[in-house]
Amino acid sequence: MREDGLFRAALRSRNLVVGHLLAAAFAIGALLSLFWTPYDVTELAIGTRLQAPSGLHWLGTDHFGRDILSMIMVGAQTSIAVAIVAVGIGMGIGVPLGLAAAARRGSLLDETIMRGNDLVFAFPSLLIAIMITTVFGPSALNAIIAIGIFNIPVFARLTRGAALPLWTRDYILSARVSGKGPVRISVEHILPNVTNLLIVQGTIQFSLGILAEAALSYVGLGVQPPTPSWGRMLADSQTLIAIAPHMAMFPGFAILLTVLGLNLAGDGLRDLLDPRIRNTRP
Repeated sequence: MREDGLFRAALRSRNLVVGHLLAAAFAIGALLSLFWTPYDVTELAIGTRLQAPSGLHWLGTDHFGRDILSMIMVGAQTSIAVAIVAVGIGMGIGVPLGLAAAARRGSLLDETIMRGNDLVFAFPSLLIAIMITTVFGPSALNAIIAIGIFNIPVFARLTRGAALPLWTRDYILSARVSGKGPVRISVEHILPNVTNLLIVQGTIQFSLGILAEAALSYVGLGVQPPTPSWGRMLADSQTLIAIAPHMAMFPGFAILLTVLGLNLAGDGLRDLLDPRIRNTRP
């Protein structure tokens, strides 16, 4: 499909457009918070604590008098940064492992990689985080490592599954006859043909990374105070939800809308990049 046709198809995809708008709104908020927020998130103002949304504080204040809108903006930095690095770890390690396993199908290397993936899958990211923080202590870095480790087998399995059928194609056989080795074939011929799948899966894992970071911060294993985090904001609000429901409502909406936006964007990208689906759409 030509680029202009692909662009028109993207504009016709409601999931893609809505998903990108939602995700972009929080990305812009995170970028803006690097330079400006309505209030300083480290400043305590006990006299304005637990205020409902108003003209001065659009989303209200928390139990320390901090502006919730400012904290959500800064918390978006943390969520996005953790998710980006964790997905980068998963792709950076998982994709080469998947390519290697597909290139050596049925070999000891293939079996070792896949059984290693099964072992990691046996431990959820929360359990991995607990084990890591028990040794090194809770922090954003340990949350990134835990989520990244869990992402590795996801990308390894996807890459291997998508690459295996390609090794039987005629153009791969021609490349092998011409003297190209498995590594060169994987990089030059296999990887470009599985990139679309990796982009879509990366979008989905990015949304799951944001959700995982919020969950880890909620139980105290992720980002530590005073750095704002959406999960930490939910944890702080649970005992005050009866008298200050806005403390839980707005961070919860931030997580919901961001994850929803990324999932919609991933669904739209899948429809756009997969010709079998795209060609069936009116």
